[in-house]
Order: sequence, then structure tokens, then C-alpha cells
Amino acid sequence: MALSGFEGFEKRLELHFSGDDPVLHMGLRQLDFESLEEILHAVQCTIVSAVGNQFFDSYVLSESSLFVYPTKIIIKTCGTTQLLKSVRPLLNHACHMGLTLCACRYTRGSFIFPKSQPFPHTSFKEEVIYLEENLPNNLCYTKASVMPSKLASHSWHVFTACDENNIMVKQMPDVLYTIEVCMTELDRVLSRKFFRRPGGDGKSGDVAGKEMTEATGIGEINPAALICDFGFDPCGYSMNGIDGDRYSTIHVTPEDGYSYASFECVGSVYDDQDDIVQVLKKVVQVFRPATMSVSTTCLNREVWTRVANAVEPLGLKCRSCAVDEFPAAGSVVFQTFSTRRK
Repeated sequence: MALSGFEGFEKRLELHFSGDDPVLHMGLRQLDFESLEEILHAVQCTIVSAVGNQFFDSYVLSESSLFVYPTKIIIKTCGTTQLLKSVRPLLNHACHMGLTLCACRYTRGSFIFPKSQPFPHTSFKEEVIYLEENLPNNLCYTKASVMPSKLASHSWHVFTACDENNIMVKQMPDVLYTIEVCMTELDRVLSRKFFRRPGGDGKSGDVAGKEMTEATGIGEINPAALICDFGFDPCGYSMNGIDGDRYSTIHVTPEDGYSYASFECVGSVYDDQDDIVQVLKKVVQVFRPATMSVSTTCLNREVWTRVANAVEPLGLKCRSCAVDEFPAAGSVVFQTFSTRRK
């Protein structure tokens, strides 16, 4: 917990591995609960709920989310967690499984309380140095960039690294995209739905989470998804959704003065073009933020054009748009929006 308030903006780490075919059937999913807890102990968070299917395992954490695929792992943590300290134990476990790291992507927004962050998250420069010192030498193609915006509170920090086999993104499907949404200054009335009864309501976090999912309309964002949710005491909310081999996730810090919510999902350029528009509309209607940023990572740049089509009719005006290219990630398009009155 930061001295001034809870830090909602997450740090996100995505690691891709390669290995022998017999291992890849389960790969990283062979990590048992104790091994995952050991990794998360270095980050300073724990598992509070979990669900999985034939494609991947999904964990709600005390500070955000963890997704484990056979050859890919995504960890997203908020607060004052030390996310990058998961790299060493993760690589050790992967090595014992015969897996080799072939690509890495680290992203985050601008912290609300940057002075409260511990090492190595004291600055983006320190984060990049830490990553370069702890990643294997085969990841020789690296790039770090801070993508700016016209909103002082929203900028996008991106670091990528990959080996020579991934420099042309050969192992990453060019039809998939990742959308990361960061929202601040949430509607105060809607934010109250993420608070639990003062003095305790006697409910478990799982029960409280399900009630918040239903009361806010989050369950309607993707009705086909299996939702694993958790309501924190006295306030706050996390949700992971699984739909086939795709995930979505939402995290909410609802306190006045530093309210924050995030939404992330994976999609395909072959989906109905209206799908992502409808999803983003529902997300904005759940939170009604005054400011928000959207980062779209994809080899196909056209996906980002659908973002403004979804958001602007709801009263949010696009204030800036930045584009950059990264090894093993493709194009990153970073857009910021704010209400027309700002």
C-alpha cells in the first residue's frame, strides 16, 4: 500500500518459451501450486482464486492476475509489487522443464504514486537495466520506449526482447492482438458498487466478487466467458475471464481521488469487426472514466481504428495517438481519450 493511496496502474510481464515437442504439450502448466507461490512470493503477492481449461490456467492474485499457457506466461500486478523479481525464479523453473526463453514483453502505464514504488520499479530506466541484466543472452534484439501522450497522467512504457528466431515474429500468430485499457477518474456512483459493506458483510471474496460482477454488468462484456472473480475487503475487484484459448481481465481500485480500472483482452483480426467495438463500449459504460488510454499490440495496425469508433460516441474524445514498432511484438498503437469537457 502506497502512503498516498493504492497504486492501481499495473506492471505487465509476458514471457514466451520454446522447447522439445513432448514437453510443449503441458509445458509451463506443469508448474505446481507451490512453485507458483514461490515465484509470486518474490513479487510479493499470492493466489486468491483459480480456474482453467484445456488451453491455459488462470489465477486471480491478491494484486491482479496470472495466466499460464504451455509456452507462455503473463503476470500482471499492481500496488507496490516487484513484478520483475519473478524473472529469475521463472527462468529457473522453465530451464528444469527444458524450456528456453525466446521473447519477452514488459509494459506499464504511468504510476499515480511513482515515489512509492520499490526497486527495480523506481524508474523505467531501472526496470530496463534490471531486465537486461536478468534475461538470457540469446534475447539479443531489444527495444525500450516511452510512448507519450497529451494527457500528463497517461504514457505507455514498453520493453521487448527476443532471439534471432523471433525477430520476424515467426512464432507469434499475426492474426492475434492484445488490447490493454487503463481508466482513471471513474464515475463515483458506479465505483461504489466495488465497495463492500462497512464493518464487514461476512461474505467470502469469491461470493462478493460474483455479486460485483452481476451488479456492475461486467458479466455481460463477454457472456461466453467463464469468469473467475474476487471482491476485496473493504473495496476493490479482480476478474479473469476464459473463453477457449483467450483470456480477459479486469481490475478495479475504486477509491475517490485515485480511482482506477483496467481491462485487457486478446482478439483476432478475423473476428467480426464489431466484436471489439461492442466489448469496449460495454467496458466504458461499466466505469464511465473521465480519462483513459488504450494500447493495441498487433502486427495488423488496422485494429486500433476500431477503438475510437467504440469510445468516441460515448463522450470520450481522442486526444493523442502514438505508433511504434517493437521486436517480437509488432506495432504498438497508444491512444488516449478524455471527456469532452476536460
